[in-house]
Amino acid sequence: MSRIKNKLTARTVETKKTPGYFSDGGNLYLRVSQNLTKTWALYYKKDGKRVEMGLGSVSDMTLEQARDKADLLRKQLKSGIAPLIERQRQANEDKAQRAKFMTFQQCADAYINAHRAGWKNPKHIQQWQNTLSQYAFPVFGDLDVKAIDTGLITKCLEPIWLTKNETAGRVRGRIESILDWATVHEYRGGVNPARWRGHLDKLLAKPSKIQKTEHHKALPYTEVSGFIGQLHQQNGIAAQCLEFTILTAARTGETIGATWDEIDLDAKTWTIPAVRMKAEREHRVPLSGHALNILNEMAAVRLNNYVFPGNKKGLSNMAMLAVLKRMDRSDITVHGFRSTFRDWAAESTAYPGEVVEMALAHAIKNLTEAAYRRGDLLEKRSRLMEEWARFCNTPRQSADVVPINKMALR
Repeated sequence: MSRIKNKLTARTVETKKTPGYFSDGGNLYLRVSQNLTKTWALYYKKDGKRVEMGLGSVSDMTLEQARDKADLLRKQLKSGIAPLIERQRQANEDKAQRAKFMTFQQCADAYINAHRAGWKNPKHIQQWQNTLSQYAFPVFGDLDVKAIDTGLITKCLEPIWLTKNETAGRVRGRIESILDWATVHEYRGGVNPARWRGHLDKLLAKPSKIQKTEHHKALPYTEVSGFIGQLHQQNGIAAQCLEFTILTAARTGETIGATWDEIDLDAKTWTIPAVRMKAEREHRVPLSGHALNILNEMAAVRLNNYVFPGNKKGLSNMAMLAVLKRMDRSDITVHGFRSTFRDWAAESTAYPGEVVEMALAHAIKNLTEAAYRRGDLLEKRSRLMEEWARFCNTPRQSADVVPINKMALR
């Protein structure tokens, strides 16, 4: 390399109009092309070969900046690093990093798309998108997912943690899942800042201390037969659907989505596929005589494959609530009749709890018990549901007053 440096001046660089290479010393050159475009270049030898390395345009890099850049590259050469190879390596690394760049919103969209097929309810997808759009995206949606930390998570959750705790809990869980997805795909690393146990539970109040348990409004089981009698005065498919829901102790979504290919009138069963069940397990419902009567009436006016048809498919989620509203029964809910059934079974029958829980299609929380449970107790549940239907359709009689024989108590 030339030992003489700083041969050029800023004025020379600006006014040079002759094509060629003009040395500044230290193997730094000003290159002027035939069309008078000016760039900087550094020359060095690697493995006995002369290498030309472009440093950039004069319009983007001053003479002083070009000298500083050349000094840095000469230091690399002295330490055994080939500048051109190092620049290519750095460029490849930067390209790899850019390939791994994803914003939180991009990760959220990818996560939802990856799980869309496994989510049976389209409403579930919409809830994910809506809650993230409302609470998470405004805070860190456009940020690199690697940048999401505890401070950003709490900034997102704290405004709604006390006032909308149930929603905030869902948002936190969804953020945690998305960040886990991003970690597995190597878009970020380290621990998940949205995790609850051992982390956010130290920063935010426990949900159990904030939330007040609100049970579905339920009718006392002693009043169910009177209600059924009033329900029989209502006309329409929704009223029949509500009675069928009560008689089978089913959930609203299970009933309004019931199709005729799920019904076996000869076997007196209604088999709900796993995809429509909350526990994601197929559920056989034994049909009482009263339930079968309703099905026979619906079969006579069958419009499509839905047992309880609406305008285009099954009834809407609000159809049975509308019946309750017409009956001026804002004090109860459709789902509450499952509690009514549960209370009746506990108070008025001797059926084991597991039979009643299976009639309600509740998931078995005890993993050991679940592992050994093979049958669905259909025969016992058939008797239970027949008794329930009979109870629902038998008007209560006023109890006679029986005088107490005081002598018999002595």
